[in-house]
Amino acid sequence: MVTLYLTRHGETEWNVEKRMQGWQDSPLTEKGRQDAMRLGKRLEAVDLTAIYTSTSGRALETAQLIRGERLIPIYTAEQLREIHLGDWEGKTHEEIKELDPIAFDHFWNHPHLYTPRRGERFIDVQNRAFAAIEKIVKRHQEGNILVVTHGVVLKTLLARFKNASLRELWDGPYMHGASITIVRADRGTFEVVAEGDVAHLKEVIRR
Repeated sequence: MVTLYLTRHGETEWNVEKRMQGWQDSPLTEKGRQDAMRLGKRLEAVDLTAIYTSTSGRALETAQLIRGERLIPIYTAEQLREIHLGDWEGKTHEEIKELDPIAFDHFWNHPHLYTPRRGERFIDVQNRAFAAIEKIVKRHQEGNILVVTHGVVLKTLLARFKNASLRELWDGPYMHGASITIVRADRGTFEVVAEGDVAHLKEVIRR
């Protein structure tokens, strides 16, 4: 059995500004760095076999901060990148609402209907991210693995693990930066043990 510890990167400057990042990037804030280190402290007692991270700078830095001084290998995986948002990337929520009101409404309120002019659908993200998880589980087969990725990736993966429809994508806890989601993978089955746990974080805004 493999136990997966899944987390979202720490808070970034664009998160604070409510800008959509997608495949673009922005630096971690001081809070983002501190939260990543708090998660590292929480996971000190967990014997991690490996860390897998999105190739985005914000995820890679989060992975390094969580690891700290421990001698744990870090592997990057393109398939763990955030959803590609096309022309929305770098724009604020308000700007996108003006630019593309119907697609913006679908994104947040009817995710199963979201079909961008440029970029990925949620099902596209789910398929590539789940393929990455399957590769990780097949490669290791046992042990504890940390996966550092992004908010949309985590929500689509949880929908797959729970056999839930993408209509329900935004249901359940919000994925705060450096929260922890724990999933047990065994012989093709996935059991969600904890979802979006923020017990180790301070000053988390409840949504």
